[in-house]
Amino acid sequence: MTDSPATTISDSTTSESGIDPKEYSILIVDNDRAHARAMTESLERVGYRCSVATSGPEGIQQIEKNMFHVVVTDLVMNEVDGMQILQKAKASLPDCEVVMVTGHATVPKAVEAMQEGAFNFLEKPITPGRLRVVTGKAIEAVDLKRTNTELRARLDEKFGFEGIIFASPKMQDVIDRVKRIAPTDATVLITGESGTGKEMIAQAIHQNSPRKSKRMKALNTRAVSETLVESELFGHVKGAFTDAASDRMGAFEYADGGTLFLDEVGDMPMSTQIKLLRVLEDHRITRVGDNKSIKVNVRLLSATNRPLEDMVEQGTFRNDLYYRLNIVTIHLPPLRERTEDIVPLMDHFRKIFVKRHAKANCSFAPAVTRRFYGYDWPGNIRQLRNFVETMVVLDTDGVLDLNDLPPELATPEDMRPAESPGSSTSTALPNVGDSNLIGRSMADIERWAIEETLKMTAGNREEAAKILSIGARTLYRKLDKYRQEDEEQSGDVEQEQAED
Repeated sequence: MTDSPATTISDSTTSESGIDPKEYSILIVDNDRAHARAMTESLERVGYRCSVATSGPEGIQQIEKNMFHVVVTDLVMNEVDGMQILQKAKASLPDCEVVMVTGHATVPKAVEAMQEGAFNFLEKPITPGRLRVVTGKAIEAVDLKRTNTELRARLDEKFGFEGIIFASPKMQDVIDRVKRIAPTDATVLITGESGTGKEMIAQAIHQNSPRKSKRMKALNTRAVSETLVESELFGHVKGAFTDAASDRMGAFEYADGGTLFLDEVGDMPMSTQIKLLRVLEDHRITRVGDNKSIKVNVRLLSATNRPLEDMVEQGTFRNDLYYRLNIVTIHLPPLRERTEDIVPLMDHFRKIFVKRHAKANCSFAPAVTRRFYGYDWPGNIRQLRNFVETMVVLDTDGVLDLNDLPPELATPEDMRPAESPGSSTSTALPNVGDSNLIGRSMADIERWAIEETLKMTAGNREEAAKILSIGARTLYRKLDKYRQEDEEQSGDVEQEQAED
C-alpha cells in the first residue's frame, strides 16, 4: 500500500467540511502488521491520530481503555474477528463508526457487517486515497452525531423542564402535570391569557415525549387568512385555487410522526373545525383540491386564550371538536397570580438581553424590582420580557433604575436625575399595606415586611436584603431569630397539648 500521484489526497481534501483531522482518533485493527502500518501512515499523513492493534484481542482491549471516533478493522482475524470488534465498538463507543476491511471472498460477510451497524467496507487491495475518503466520510458521520447531540442538549435546556423559569407553587403544579402528560400520546388543550407561555409548554411536552426526535410544527390559526387555513393545515394540489401554482404540503403532513401545535385554536373557522374533527377521528387528511386521502400520525396540542366552553354554548365552536381537543387540559395562570415568578424571570431575561445586545453586565435597582412586583402585567411574561429588553438596551450606567423603565411603568418623577441612595425615590415602599398590622408592634411589622419581601424575591435573601436596605448578615440573623421563636412557640403548644 503506497502513495501515488493518482491516489494521494492532500490535507485540504480532508478539511473541506471544516473538520480538523487532529481532533479525531482512529484505531487500526489488523493482524497483518505491515498492512496495519501502511494504513496508519496513510491516515497520519493527513493529520489523523492513529493507534494500532495487531490482533483482535488487543483491539478489544484498546476499545475498552480508550475513546476512538473511527475503528478500521480487518474482518478475518484469528481468535477475535472483525464482527466481534464491531459488536464491541458499538457497545462501548456508541458514537463510533466502524469500517471493515475485507478480501474479495468475504464481501458478503462485509455486507452482513454493514447490516449490523458497520459504516462501510474496504475491499483489498486498498489505495491510500480510498482509505482516506472512506475514513473522512466516517468522521463526518461522527461529527454529525456530535452536532445533533449538542443540538438536542440545547433543545432540552431550552424546552425541557429545567428551561422553564418559575418559583411559584402554581407553576410547580403546572410542571408536575406536564411531566405526567408528556410521555403519553394524549391530545392536550393549553389554556391561559396571551403571553403566559403556552407555546413553551407545548415545546416542553414535545421535547419530553417519545416523539422528540421528530418534527414539531407550530401554526397560529389567527395569523392565517380564513381562506388559507385549510391549505396551511392540510396542504393543496396545483390548481386548487388561483394562487396554487404547485402542490404544497400542509402542517399535518410536515409533522407526520411528530407533534402539531395549533395556537389560538378558538379562532378557527367553523368549516375548518369540521374537517379537523374528521382528521382527529380518521387520522387521514385530504389536500385542498384533491380526492386522495393521506394517512398521518400526529400528536395534536392546541392552545387558546378564549373561553371555548362559552363559545360552544354560543354556537361559535363545535362541542364535539372541543371534547376531542380537551382530552387533557393544562391551564397557565396569569403572571399577576404567580408573583413569585417575577424576580426569577426578570433575572433570566436580563442575562439573555445583556448577551444578545453585547451590553455591560447590569443589575436591577431595588425600586425597579418593587415596581415590577406591584404591576398588574396585562401582557404577562411576554410583556415582562419586552420591558426587560427595553431597559437593558437603554441602560448606560450598569444599573437598571427607574429612569430606564418603559412608559407603561414610568412616572414623570422617574425621569428626573437619580437621587441619593437614601432618597425616597429609591426606598419608597410599594402599596402593599395590610390592615391587620394596625396596632401591632414594630417587631411584628418588621417581620411581616421581611417575609413579604422574601416572597416577592422567590426566597432570594440577597435580593430581599437589597430591597429592604439592610445587610445580608442582618437579614440572616433576623430569619434565624424568627425560626427559633417559631420552634419555641411550637414546643409550648405541644407541651400544652400533652398537659391537656
